[in-house]
Amino acid sequence: MKQLTRCLLICFLSVHLSLAQKPDFILSQQLIFPPQSEHTHGSSLVLLPNGDKLAVWFQGSGERTADDVRLMGARLKKGSRTWTTPFLMADTPGLPDCNPVLFLNGSGKLFLVWITVQAHRWEHSILRFRTSTHYNTDGAPQWDWQDNILLAPGEAFATEVATKFKDLPDNPAGWAEYALSYDRMIIEASKDERKTSVGWMTRIKPLILPNGRILLPLYSDGFNMSLAAISDDDGATWRASLPIVGRGPIQPALAQKENGDIVALMRDSGDSPSRVHKSVSTDGGESWSATVKTDMPNTASVELLKLKDGKWAFLGNDIDDGRYRVSLYLSDDEGETWKWKVRLEDHEKGDDRSYSYPCLVQDDKGLLHITYSSRTSETEKSIKYVVVDPVKVVR
Repeated sequence: MKQLTRCLLICFLSVHLSLAQKPDFILSQQLIFPPQSEHTHGSSLVLLPNGDKLAVWFQGSGERTADDVRLMGARLKKGSRTWTTPFLMADTPGLPDCNPVLFLNGSGKLFLVWITVQAHRWEHSILRFRTSTHYNTDGAPQWDWQDNILLAPGEAFATEVATKFKDLPDNPAGWAEYALSYDRMIIEASKDERKTSVGWMTRIKPLILPNGRILLPLYSDGFNMSLAAISDDDGATWRASLPIVGRGPIQPALAQKENGDIVALMRDSGDSPSRVHKSVSTDGGESWSATVKTDMPNTASVELLKLKDGKWAFLGNDIDDGRYRVSLYLSDDEGETWKWKVRLEDHEKGDDRSYSYPCLVQDDKGLLHITYSSRTSETEKSIKYVVVDPVKVVR
């Protein structure tokens, strides 16, 4: 009876959302599970070879300080209109598990990568991963392997930080004669291997290059900057790229240009004005230019994807004062300009609504599948799933 009631509620919510006034480029939209009071955030989505969609998110009574936070998941079975009842994907007893990322490697193995937060501090987080080759099930995948991803950026990290800070524009704002500058403190911290080897966190799906190299975007709240974990053996082993240096570039989203350059667009966690940061790698993700701020406003999240027709799609909070708007941008010149801009969420500031941390993937038919955190009140939190036809955005 309880299961029947839940299914009816999900169907009601799905129909309600689909009947709500929406632009024609949104083909469908629904909540993955009924709104509830637990904190739900940081979703990731993967399209499985059998046609299923598998989503994951973290859920609990908080984030880094809440030891009940675990990873939950759900499936949208091929041909179904409603998501399955959520199931457990991972849970480290007594520690918060956050920021999950799902992806398939080149041989079709499923990866779940996430962070387990130690000592209730983001900068002490440990990277963990699970893999599965048996994921065409009704619930959670059957996990074949689990381990940690341990990185050792080494002395090259400190050298690169010091070098790239020289490429950044002068910014003395907020610092006084009797206080060390932000730059000097970060440069000094970068020499400490205890700090550079932990605290690297997931958020956004990896970029898999034509040669099979996997670039997993990572960021650190301790250093307030980013790097990529690089694997040249399909995810069996990992090493750190040189850092993506700037004043607050975190949570990179990656796309590769036709000339081979890799562009990283990042959330701004630095000084105002809050704008999307940009960095470029010309050597396959090994090293990155010092970041520059674009003219795109940003507060909470970014996502980036090169589409099958060559256009680029950007998805995120293109405002500088909250999370009440989520926009989809399309570009036909590899992100130099964004000709088409549409809203997935657009609400009034201050009405307690919050939408953020999107994930964006594209299916074989060209449709965009999107998940993001949806909070309409303190007791109404879920993960929203939206399908967009990009052809209807640009016509």
